[in-house]
Amino acid sequence: MSDILTVNNVNFSYDDQPVLKDISLSVREGDFLGMIGPNGSGKTTLLKIMLGLQTPDSGTVELFGEPARSFEDGARLGYVSQQSTESDATMPVTVREVVAMGRYAHAGLRRLSERDRDIIDRSLTKVGIADLKNRRISRLSGGQRQRAYIARALASEADLLALDEPTVGVDANSVEKFYQLLDELNTDGITIILIEHDIGLLTEHATSIACLDGELYAHAETSKFLKTDALERAFSSARVLSANAPAGGN
Repeated sequence: MSDILTVNNVNFSYDDQPVLKDISLSVREGDFLGMIGPNGSGKTTLLKIMLGLQTPDSGTVELFGEPARSFEDGARLGYVSQQSTESDATMPVTVREVVAMGRYAHAGLRRLSERDRDIIDRSLTKVGIADLKNRRISRLSGGQRQRAYIARALASEADLLALDEPTVGVDANSVEKFYQLLDELNTDGITIILIEHDIGLLTEHATSIACLDGELYAHAETSKFLKTDALERAFSSARVLSANAPAGGN
């Protein structure tokens, strides 16, 4: 498997306040990378830089072999941000209409074809919400909305799925089913990058873990990561580390 994303010596600051310091890591095709760190550790910022949504002060990022900031094949990327649930909760559109947005990069100005509609329906079925396709997105639970956003990424035939704390506010039963879905998608060949605050979930599902707090403390396969002291080092200035130590924010 080849690297589909490489981060080399990335630095980033907000108003002269360092956020990321000399970050280097790579994501291989088929990886399930979990990212963890204390609140304000730079996880969200790093994810946006990885996807070409923000520009680092220095360093380089390549996405599918191209500079991330000039990467134009957006259909290959599925991104569910922290704000997705809140911003879309009031949209007067149905679930199927949200998922159909994933086909626009392929359809362009033409009308959706029978193949497009078939892909949309299969995406809804894959994530288990085909029965909700005509419901307003605003009437879904948080977990159901996250599934709709993933279906949108599937409809675009994305190769890389990036999620920023997707289970915040989602009940425990839905979280378990959500991770089962991610495991299935990863098995199907979709590369996943996930920011998560629950180290237990990450070690159970992610194939590799990156731990940071401004700087990168470790990036390794999950079994090797668990043998490092990265968590203790990253959370040393935060509250006492537990199995569910919060690690959200930037």
